Amino acid sequence: MTPNPFDILVLIRGGGEMASGIAHRLHQCHLRVLITEVAQPTAVRRTVAFAEAAYQGCQTVENVKAVLVTSVAEALAQWQQGAIPLFIDPEAKIRDEFKPSVIVDARMLKKSGDTRLADAPLVIGVGPGFTAGDDVQAVVETNRGYHLGRVIWQGSAEPDTGVPAPVAGHREARVLRAPTSGRFSALRQIGDRIQVGEIVADVDGRPIRSEISGLLRGMLHDGISTLVGMKVGDVDPRGERGYCDSISDKARAIGGGVVEAIFHSHERLKNPAT
Repeated sequence: MTPNPFDILVLIRGGGEMASGIAHRLHQCHLRVLITEVAQPTAVRRTVAFAEAAYQGCQTVENVKAVLVTSVAEALAQWQQGAIPLFIDPEAKIRDEFKPSVIVDARMLKKSGDTRLADAPLVIGVGPGFTAGDDVQAVVETNRGYHLGRVIWQGSAEPDTGVPAPVAGHREARVLRAPTSGRFSALRQIGDRIQVGEIVADVDGRPIRSEISGLLRGMLHDGISTLVGMKVGDVDPRGERGYCDSISDKARAIGGGVVEAIFHSHERLKNPAT
């Protein structure tokens, strides 16, 4: 018999696009979800990222709401109201107070971080940078392809290719990147239709032009400090406005892998000492 899902508390480190797809799927499965983030998240697809609550106080993604909180009492109140509490807590120290059954590191750091096996009864790493059996119990594959969303119980996810997935035949051309390090300024808004060659943003006055025509699906929050080459925007050549506000197929698949890992581990969660 699987455990009562309401008894499972899942702390998700990160509130970006992929982490939000995971949080949304777990919330829809009636698990209690808690998110920790940095003070100035750098999510590009902000309309589908719960991390935006760090700036706005709350963020709704496909009818699920996340609310910025600062105390355990506030988090409990948000759960009562059917929302996901989000803490500004880069080191996830709040786990000492909540003692979650599951920790999911979905920060997409793509390198070894500070998440450890001992952090919770079940620790799940999302994407490259984790090794199942070493720093986490399970890893969920994030590379597009045959194994997307697969749960890995021994070993690591596929290495990061550094190459964006193709959308309507466009790969790198659809990604907007910072031409230099400095302060990012958005000149257009998510959902705007833009033309090839159009200036959509700048970094310290240096323009960022779109290499293709399409719809601006993602844009870094205005005023963020960037590093040269950093992803700051996403142009979707398909031009579908609804895609701006919808969780991607990739995020849903990864979320499904996390759900599988949690319920596969029901014995561990019922008896953490075993």
